[in-house]
Amino acid sequence: MKVAPITVFTFRDTEAISQALHPNPSSPLTRREESFEFSLERYGMKHLNASGNVSHFVDDRGAYKVSIVAMEHYEPPVLVCALNEVLDKITADKSSLPPTLLVPFLVESSKVKRQSKALRSDESKSLIFRIQIGQNTEIAQALLNKTQELPSSLQIQHETFACFLHLVNVMQIPTFFLIGQASQYLDNKSTKQHEIIHMIGEILASSTRLHFSHDKVVWNPEKTKGESKEPWRALYG
Repeated sequence: MKVAPITVFTFRDTEAISQALHPNPSSPLTRREESFEFSLERYGMKHLNASGNVSHFVDDRGAYKVSIVAMEHYEPPVLVCALNEVLDKITADKSSLPPTLLVPFLVESSKVKRQSKALRSDESKSLIFRIQIGQNTEIAQALLNKTQELPSSLQIQHETFACFLHLVNVMQIPTFFLIGQASQYLDNKSTKQHEIIHMIGEILASSTRLHFSHDKVVWNPEKTKGESKEPWRALYG
């Protein structure tokens, strides 16, 4: 799967960010859309696919400048297989350097732990934390001054994030995570998450020379679902 040297990788819960990123009015970039669907049969999943959409921002010479991958959300254990397959396709071209991935995550405060205790939503300021993997690319350098390094005292207990972090480490893909913390309480969720979405969107736009349209953010908060009861989860206690 061909992508630009700078690729924003999103999931369903952060798709609002990608939908609001557009070329600047004075920019020669144009937007191209495509979809992908990769079989997971090699993982023993004959009737499941890893699917999603890709937006490419292309200049007047046809060069890919920025891509945005919006992947469908999957639950473990399908998640690790689907994500591995998409990352494998993104890095399949060994004749060129792998793209730098910019990966935004919205993490509820209940999943951010400080010394084995959940961080209260009122303890968090609206900060965008970062975790950088791999070489210090030009785009990663541009993001350093706009984010705060994740303190070693904080632990993020989020399955999708943990899976992504592990895979890019193993595959040695330069990756820059942008992590925003949101309240898990529904009465605070809308305002807080909108604020974080806008902050991450502005950071990504200014670093990729795109435009973030606040009025284009389409996001509907959903109630937090209860713990899944799939039998495989019993293996993890």
